[in-house]
Amino acid sequence: MLGIGIIQGLVETARNFFGSYTSKQRLTTVQFPDERLIQPEAARVFPFLVYDTDDWEKGLRCVACKICEVECPPQCISITKSADKKPDYSGIYSGKPQFYPEKFDIDVSVCMSCQICVEVCPFEAIKMDNAFELSTDDRFGGLMWDKQRLAMPNSHYQAIHPTDAAESDAALAEKKAKAEAKPAAAAAAAPAKPAPEKAGAATER
Repeated sequence: MLGIGIIQGLVETARNFFGSYTSKQRLTTVQFPDERLIQPEAARVFPFLVYDTDDWEKGLRCVACKICEVECPPQCISITKSADKKPDYSGIYSGKPQFYPEKFDIDVSVCMSCQICVEVCPFEAIKMDNAFELSTDDRFGGLMWDKQRLAMPNSHYQAIHPTDAAESDAALAEKKAKAEAKPAAAAAAAPAKPAPEKAGAATER
């Protein structure tokens, strides 16, 4: 029948129009900022640095390897490696002290949210946030984020990307288990030391 497609389209439009008064699922907008859409797990905006302990500075996973700085396409990451080392608070490095970023800056006005820094990081130290309300009246310093501004607890990562965070936590737990098993394996493989002779024992000739 001629024009049946147009009629079907009008019926669908009318169904959505009148249905929006009775069903919230048919609404195409929300009353922002009083109402907010839940961000999908795959949403990404700008990177942040993950830390594990209560102290953000001590617990940063980043060891200043600079891989993300080198691989960043717009070169918006700037890292200065520390001259000293800090204790291994994560436990995944066999308790050996690790380097840390003395300075870690990201110019978010240049960042293109490509997530390459996340993909190349071997330490699960940098991830993508989904916060998008980032307007500021500071046109000079407001878009240059230092490591304190970038630092977020692992609980934040678990909240916004639960699936990826679970995989990341499992990988780190496996590394920690291997690190803890190394000293025990080394001790078991070491040759047994001979028992010391008792004091005053006579020696035969």
